[in-house]
Amino acid sequence: MSSVSMDSSVCSAPSVNGAFRRAQWRMLLAAMFCYLFFYTGRQTFGFAIPGIQAEFGLSKETLGWVSAALLWCYAVGQAINGNLGDKFGGRRVMSAGAILSCAANWAVSFSTGVLSLGALWGLNGYFQAMGWAPGSRLLSNWWGRSERGKVFGCYVFAAGMASVLSYVTSLLVIHQFHLDWRWIFRIPVLLMLVGGIAFYLIARERPEDLGFQSPHDDAIDEADADRVADDESSWDRYKGVLSNWRLLVGGLAIGFQNAARYGLLVWVPVHFLGDNWAKAPVSTAIIDPKWISVALPIGMALGAATNGWVSDRVFGSKRYLAIVLYMALAAVTSLYMYTIPTTEVYKGLVVLFLCGFFVYGPQSSFWALCPDLVGHKRAGTAIGVMNFFAYLFAGLGEPLIGKFMDTHHDTSLVFLIVAAASAASAAVAVFIRR
Repeated sequence: MSSVSMDSSVCSAPSVNGAFRRAQWRMLLAAMFCYLFFYTGRQTFGFAIPGIQAEFGLSKETLGWVSAALLWCYAVGQAINGNLGDKFGGRRVMSAGAILSCAANWAVSFSTGVLSLGALWGLNGYFQAMGWAPGSRLLSNWWGRSERGKVFGCYVFAAGMASVLSYVTSLLVIHQFHLDWRWIFRIPVLLMLVGGIAFYLIARERPEDLGFQSPHDDAIDEADADRVADDESSWDRYKGVLSNWRLLVGGLAIGFQNAARYGLLVWVPVHFLGDNWAKAPVSTAIIDPKWISVALPIGMALGAATNGWVSDRVFGSKRYLAIVLYMALAAVTSLYMYTIPTTEVYKGLVVLFLCGFFVYGPQSSFWALCPDLVGHKRAGTAIGVMNFFAYLFAGLGEPLIGKFMDTHHDTSLVFLIVAAASAASAAVAVFIRR
């Protein structure tokens, strides 16, 4: 905690301080609960790929383009919806996104070919983009600068656990319930519907809505970037965000980071559900190779929880140092993962966990960096712009990885591409220097 107490800027009465603190945590937990289910609407695609290939006869490269359709529509949606979150409020936009994405997933489950699959999956990508940036804006309203690393670490931890949930529910649909790929887009997303409704009922947009004072009144937050009008126009918000060169460098760095992340999320299930791992001699192993893939999102969740703390406490809110450290380690662990044979199940489990830990961890620092650079009143727009870069790059990576797999018939190549993208992210992040 900084020497300037956030709570003392809210009110001098101890009872109100406690009430405000409880309200802060209630907003954070509500946002975490909602986003805990968001990935059931977009990170399940890798588990559906084998079934879609069998039914429609599509190549991995083609399905990579379908995956890219979601990621690019998500990127465009982030650039739009972050600003809408600033304008109309994160509570309404995030709740609407959860409900609409649930409906879009059900529509995807009735696809009859690659065109309907790609179009509906892309539409779902736009609805999915109504979640992260608007929710981040709401959290930026409630929490001050000195605690952003911790808060976004918790928020990204929820996103990481959402990946775990999407992996587990998909495996249950396919291997426990023995349903076809279409049910992957029907059952898990019902949780997202519950999360969206609950968030709307629990969350409130600003402390002022509950009679509290803003936590952004202290000297720490009185930067020029924060001195913007509450009714600032969308154009002025975009202009203010895009004129910040450090944020644009951060966008490039997170682009490489997210390409690495989605390379793992989409193609690791294909790797571990493939013939090589399915036939691996693991008669003495406790863990079925199919479940090894769950180590990836678990590592991601824990990495995100630690990186925000590292940026706040170890590096004194110098976010770029935490980003560089984790991405460099991500490159090393991904290279090592490439060398592990399918017979070494437990080593694969541990190293895959570390890959997820270091690849995804820096996201909490990237998001905390946005309000640091442009102020909390433009946080939704800044996070949306940065996420646009993140998913633009992720979309470029999907068909590339799919083509490599089709050409070389080797799913482990995903780890080489992830290592290269992680190294590039670390190199670019050095230049943020804030």
